[in-house]
Amino acid sequence: MAQRPWRRTGLKHPSLVALVVLLALALLALTYLPSLPTGDHGRAPLPHVAPTPASLPLAPRPRRDVAITPCGDKPPNQGTKRRRGEGRRLRERGAPSPSPCVEQPCRWGGSPQEDRLCFGGTIPPWLSEDDIQKMKLLAHGQVVSKSRVPAHGQVLRVRLHADGDTKPASPEEDCGDGRCGLIKRPTDLYEVVAFHLDRVLGLNRSLPAVARRFSSPILPYSYTNGAPRPLIWWAPDIQHLEDTNNDQNSCALGWLQYQEMLRSHSVAPVAGNTACASIQRGEWGRLALFDFLLQDPKNLLQVHDRLDRYCCGFEPDASEPCMEEMLHEKCRNPSELVLVHILVRRSTPSRLVFIDNAGRPQQPEAKLNFRLLQGIDSFPETAVAMLRSGCLGRRLLKSLYMDQELWESQGGAAGLRPLLQVLERRGQILLRYLQEHNLTVVRDTPR
Repeated sequence: MAQRPWRRTGLKHPSLVALVVLLALALLALTYLPSLPTGDHGRAPLPHVAPTPASLPLAPRPRRDVAITPCGDKPPNQGTKRRRGEGRRLRERGAPSPSPCVEQPCRWGGSPQEDRLCFGGTIPPWLSEDDIQKMKLLAHGQVVSKSRVPAHGQVLRVRLHADGDTKPASPEEDCGDGRCGLIKRPTDLYEVVAFHLDRVLGLNRSLPAVARRFSSPILPYSYTNGAPRPLIWWAPDIQHLEDTNNDQNSCALGWLQYQEMLRSHSVAPVAGNTACASIQRGEWGRLALFDFLLQDPKNLLQVHDRLDRYCCGFEPDASEPCMEEMLHEKCRNPSELVLVHILVRRSTPSRLVFIDNAGRPQQPEAKLNFRLLQGIDSFPETAVAMLRSGCLGRRLLKSLYMDQELWESQGGAAGLRPLLQVLERRGQILLRYLQEHNLTVVRDTPR
């Protein structure tokens, strides 16, 4: 029998020839394929593996090309083109990535007017036109005179002259025209944060405030050493009691009287005390909510000083003013307790004015002062809705970016974010309190 051709060539089987040809073609094709993308350490990434049913998320994840903006804010990076590799180069140089919650149309290093305030053509809706005008006056106004404030050794009242004023600057004029401000201590910068918090929550009871560095030769050196200080707008028509020992009130109101007023849903039963009688009942809910978010008994200037200046709602440290001044002992006799900084303006006597908002919210949750909420059975609708929305920190970050002096001094978004997280956490604790006590919300009164 003649041998078959495949045996004479030494091959064991025709299929082996085909296999060798296929392998050669495959190797040739691989040399022309693009290289696989590598991970951070030069290794090819692992293929995506679908999660098992036990690890599936509770809700489907949004597609990457869908912008989720529950706060109604501008989607991150919308309208902004970044060159390839730019983000990596910024990280390598140690520069923080731009915050997706803050529009940044302004650039640091321009004129002084641009550096102090940054609106960039977009003004947050929670800041009114009147707020903007007062902020511009405080940030840019020339200091033309100064005066001390009685009983406030480290506070200066200054008169300001803004560009475009028709009247010439006159140091002799008083502050009745609304052209003055109070310069406070560098440690009181939190008053600027409190102003923006007030506006974001829709309370609208704090006075406009900005952070500013001063260089005027008429100011003491301690005010011009380069440290930013808060400058608070001076409201010329705030009503004060004639009693020099109690001039930080528009009306005299004791704790028991205040609680009875809240229980009876009426005004304070004080004969001839028209200032207290004119305050709308909903104002106390605004004040309690604001002070609860800002409280911090660890600092010398305390927001709880309005409703609980005696520290009756928590156990104070021995070094705190309410202990050093022996105020805490009066907690045993509630009839001796009074409220302070209860102020109204003659132009709007039905609304409270929030001043001295320099507390710093660093108090541990176990020591929060719930006495500030005692007797309050309803809270303002807009503020509660903002706390529930989860947008408080996001909106507040945008608002604070308007004040470039504050933004820069606090380290920008990275430096401010821990503080905003504390405020958001306080808001959640307050919402839980509302739910546990079955409290209600009320319609807001006009600005």
